[in-house]
Amino acid sequence: MRRHGCPEALARLRRVAVERLQEGWEPQEVAEAMGVHVSSVCRWFDAFDRGGWDGLLPVPASGRPAKLSPRQEQAVLSWVRDRTPQDLGFAADAGSHWTARRLAAVIRRRMDVSFNHRYLNDWLRRRGVTPQLPQLVPRERDDAAIARWVRHTWPAIKGGRTWRARPSSSPTKRA
Repeated sequence: MRRHGCPEALARLRRVAVERLQEGWEPQEVAEAMGVHVSSVCRWFDAFDRGGWDGLLPVPASGRPAKLSPRQEQAVLSWVRDRTPQDLGFAADAGSHWTARRLAAVIRRRMDVSFNHRYLNDWLRRRGVTPQLPQLVPRERDDAAIARWVRHTWPAIKGGRTWRARPSSSPTKRA
């Protein structure tokens, strides 16, 4: 069966299902038309019998409420994706990448909400943000010199021949 979205959308779905039953539809017909299981349709009608239209209203989610509103969440995610820590007050010599501790400090300073940095990593991962450090490349790096070393010097150190194709010693292959 498919999911139907937010609590308000589910309440509308339940209301329409009950209206169909009141119009004389069979529970199986309503279930097929709504894309839900017939037991859900029967449960909704029972809730309507017990509590009227209010019995079909969304029930608040259990558990601890979110620390950040959806708007605040979007702001935090935009900081991580579009800005550097220096843009939000960190010293340039502290590094140019985000850490969970830095992000927790900015959230605390700007939104007055405390997050444990260990939880914050999980929070970011669930929203599609994974920690990635930029690949550091030394200014002195010389790729041509490295390639020469790998091709000529390393085989000599290793004790093998220099970089050349060795003749095949296999009796089944052509030499």
